[in-house]
Amino acid sequence: MSVLSSLPLMQKSLLTTKYYKEVTSMLRIAICDDHPEELEVNSEYIREYLDTHTLEAEIKEFSHPDKILTTIETESFHLYILDIVMPMVSGIELGKEIRRIDREAQIIYATTEPQFALQAYAASPINYLVKPINKAQLFDTLTLAISKADLAEEQTYAVKTADSLRVIKLSEIVCCEYRNHTVLFFLSNGEEVQSRTIRESFAKYTSLILKDRHFLQCHTAFVVNLRRVERFAKDSFTLCGGKIIPIAVKQYAAVRDTYMDYLMARGSSND
Repeated sequence: MSVLSSLPLMQKSLLTTKYYKEVTSMLRIAICDDHPEELEVNSEYIREYLDTHTLEAEIKEFSHPDKILTTIETESFHLYILDIVMPMVSGIELGKEIRRIDREAQIIYATTEPQFALQAYAASPINYLVKPINKAQLFDTLTLAISKADLAEEQTYAVKTADSLRVIKLSEIVCCEYRNHTVLFFLSNGEEVQSRTIRESFAKYTSLILKDRHFLQCHTAFVVNLRRVERFAKDSFTLCGGKIIPIAVKQYAAVRDTYMDYLMARGSSND
């Protein structure tokens, strides 16, 4: 056994310049329905499905669309099951907002109103179920949705700050910015984490992050998480929350092609 392997985890981490690992990500499911009895039925069906298939998941129930809108500002889910006819914000508008923030989440609509099916596809749902929910149909849809969810690997990246070591999930990084020989990590919850002074180049420092297909260096001083892109223009990306990231003029063609390839790959995975 080496000296390094015998040390506690934190000590081993501090001995390395960067720390990058992959961990299993638990399935996270959000259910939103303003009718308590239907919310309960959906939850019971999902728990029965999970028990039958020996799966673990974190399930959160929301009785009002405003509550889930507030939650998704700082949390993400692999799967959303949404009613359509709800007060203040319809399930269709809710689905569009979820899709704006997370292009890869799976959305299932469950509603008493079949006439909204065509409109609902603006949020690219995986299925549209009409209440009362047929359990077998729901189970088949859950199997398909979970097969498409990115559960296998959740990458994390450790950042040495001035006074500690922060381990951050890559999915929580909105973008990285090189500034005054440090790197700023902008996170989905609004937090900013600043690294210690780095001696290597920004590209080398972020090279492990850039191995993940969701990340792209679009400028000498910026790396973006493509999952967080809301708008693409010739000179910039606009990210969820309104942050604008410049695209280097000389890199535009390569950035455009990479981003288009990403969108095509994402689209085909949702077929």
